[in-house]
Amino acid sequence: MTDAPDADADASADGEDPLRAPPGERSVPELLRFGVVNLDKPAGPSSHQVSAWVRDAVDETLAALDPEGPPTGGVAHSGTLDPKVTGCLPTLTGDATRMAQVFLEGTKEYVAVLELHGSAPADFREVVAEFESEIYQKPPRKSAVSRRLRTRTIHDLDVLEVDGRQALLRIRCESGTYVRKLCHDVGLATGVGAHMGHLRRTATDPFDDRDLHTLQDLVDALAWAEDGDDALLREVVRPAEDALTHLPAVTIARSAARSVATGAPVYAPGVIDVDEDATRPVRDGDDDPPLVACFTPDGVAVCLGRVVGDPDADGGTVVDLERVLL
Repeated sequence: MTDAPDADADASADGEDPLRAPPGERSVPELLRFGVVNLDKPAGPSSHQVSAWVRDAVDETLAALDPEGPPTGGVAHSGTLDPKVTGCLPTLTGDATRMAQVFLEGTKEYVAVLELHGSAPADFREVVAEFESEIYQKPPRKSAVSRRLRTRTIHDLDVLEVDGRQALLRIRCESGTYVRKLCHDVGLATGVGAHMGHLRRTATDPFDDRDLHTLQDLVDALAWAEDGDDALLREVVRPAEDALTHLPAVTIARSAARSVATGAPVYAPGVIDVDEDATRPVRDGDDDPPLVACFTPDGVAVCLGRVVGDPDADGGTVVDLERVLL
């Protein structure tokens, strides 16, 4: 790794610097075009409909504040929730949609009501605890993915309360776990049968339900920002870099970041620092090294990629690119 001087004065060939301002120094339009909202999805609309409402509301404010600039170009959410399901739906705006894959790297947490078809057996908690492991699941018929048998890890499965034929479960699991199918299988294992009742997602790495914002919060914040008060908006819409905090980080020089903007990989001379987890050995069953996020020293997200070379080498590729975020 190197602390070589950074050619801050360098810019792209057309004279426009591709690097964004640091996260805390962005204007409202810049924030809206590269932001994330930790949205509290209500029951009723689909995740797609909620995303469309966010897009339309943000684009209206961009048209008012920066009519010469482009609209968001779209939004992306952290993983579909059924219409009846509520809770944590982090939503990326504008260029931040390029990083939607990061929500597949972390865990998700749910609170679910298990509707038992009979009285809970005496060993109910012990039966539930057996599912705290790697399990096999086949996606349901109505899912948008192929119905191939696959494994998912249940990191924690806690019985919070049992009341008659209802049990309240807290589930922390790998992304892509079907909680409805998990509830069905738990019911079979208990011998009485069960189905999922109410479901709420309480966390999607790196976000959780401690700072959720409703659609109404967002609409109010946008309206006040149009009137010149952006304080609430900066609470509701956060810099998109906040969606990357659960990934190992690689810090690169600003000159190296400008090269990445043109499609070049991250070469060794441009690497300043690397998190230890970014270079961990590939585990059994993993096809690739861990996904990492590259930043400039002042915290600007540059790209997503995977470490393939020695950060301390004198030359060669250190990070292969998967998504350029500039």
